Amino acid sequence: MKKLLCYLTLLGLSAFALNSVALANKINSDDRLEWWKDARFGMFIHWGAYSKAGGEWKGTTDHGEWLQFSAKIPVAEYSEFAKGFNPVDFDAKEWVAIAKTAGMKYLVITTKHHDGFAIFDSPSNEYNIVDWSEFGRDPIKELSDACHEGGIRFGVYYSLGRDWHDPDVPTKNGARSNLIDYPDEESKDFSKYFERKVKPQVRELLTQYGQLDIIWFDTPGLITKEQSMELRDMIRELQPQCIINNRIGNGMGDYGTPEQKIPSGKDIEPWETCMTVSERIWGYNKYVGYRESETLIRNLIDISSKGGNYLLNVGPTGEGIIPEESVERLNAMGEWLDINGEAIYACGPTPFGPEVGHYSDTELDKYGNPKFISEWKWRATTQPGKLFIHVFEWANELRIPAIEKSVENVNLLGDPDRKALSFDQSSEGIQIFLPEAAPDEIATVICIQTN
Repeated sequence: MKKLLCYLTLLGLSAFALNSVALANKINSDDRLEWWKDARFGMFIHWGAYSKAGGEWKGTTDHGEWLQFSAKIPVAEYSEFAKGFNPVDFDAKEWVAIAKTAGMKYLVITTKHHDGFAIFDSPSNEYNIVDWSEFGRDPIKELSDACHEGGIRFGVYYSLGRDWHDPDVPTKNGARSNLIDYPDEESKDFSKYFERKVKPQVRELLTQYGQLDIIWFDTPGLITKEQSMELRDMIRELQPQCIINNRIGNGMGDYGTPEQKIPSGKDIEPWETCMTVSERIWGYNKYVGYRESETLIRNLIDISSKGGNYLLNVGPTGEGIIPEESVERLNAMGEWLDINGEAIYACGPTPFGPEVGHYSDTELDKYGNPKFISEWKWRATTQPGKLFIHVFEWANELRIPAIEKSVENVNLLGDPDRKALSFDQSSEGIQIFLPEAAPDEIATVICIQTN
């Protein structure tokens, strides 16, 4: 393929060649994403030196993974603070067990966040957990081993366009830069940082931990198209099966990543909502509340019905413990999936669409566009020969839109006997007659089998 493209380019047919490359990348991307689309549900972990603070710094309590920036801590002080990061209770196998019990199929952990402190063994830069902190172990190695052993796909997060420890990382208008230690934005040269730190550390992640299934970049910032391409090519060379999110920059990722929000409608393009179990902060903050299990389960259903994945974040403590509040909610999700997982994993999106909501005629969102009003009565997912209806608001009967295929049987996934329910099918839709009480108040799943 490469020889053919070179020959065509020499003939002046570069446009044809580029289209061929794009087609090949698309095919390969589809192949790489196959397991990920089936998985639907993964664990995100934000964990680093900032976790030790528990959200608190000198009397203020609104901090998380942005601690160094939000508390305006100079590099020298923060670096000294990072030395004390010593998560003595960290147990990689326990974290993987929590993810598996929750029904999660993959895991992505922060290996370097915006503070620049790597929580992996980085020979190219001493500012890492092994060389710099009291801990002296490589948790990424332990976690990758535990994931591979436990059958969980393993991925790493890497902050690309922000690094408050490095003097050469400008941001747009300086809004997210370390201006305390490095106030001269004009003198910063992103390419120096890219060559000195990003490329060596990404290569280390690709070569030190066995198979990597995902590289989840964040904040592409001022990265150039050529630099994004260079990273992508390195990944393709060293880990050809690894998928890359869109935050590698310049339109070169395999999938999109809406953050803390769920798109209003289904999309044929691959996407993944990343969201916190806590109410708003990614890193550990002992002062924040947590979303209810009902919300998290319904979010998973809503996202799946629109064709997306749900990457749900936990923030372990500075000691290395996933908070009990998170574990309780993840366990509840796992219990629901034990019964209803057939209607989530490897499922396609809704064949309908209007059930997810509508755009308001009067209300506007913060961008001045018509506000989307979500409906929470039911959602739909699909398997070949099956249509799953996830019911949130229970009634003695449910009406859904018409489908082309003939319905052969209707039952509840939560019914161990799978007793058939009565239904009427017509060109107007399907009417299903339900038991008086909802078997599951959060979401009861009806399975409609077609010919």
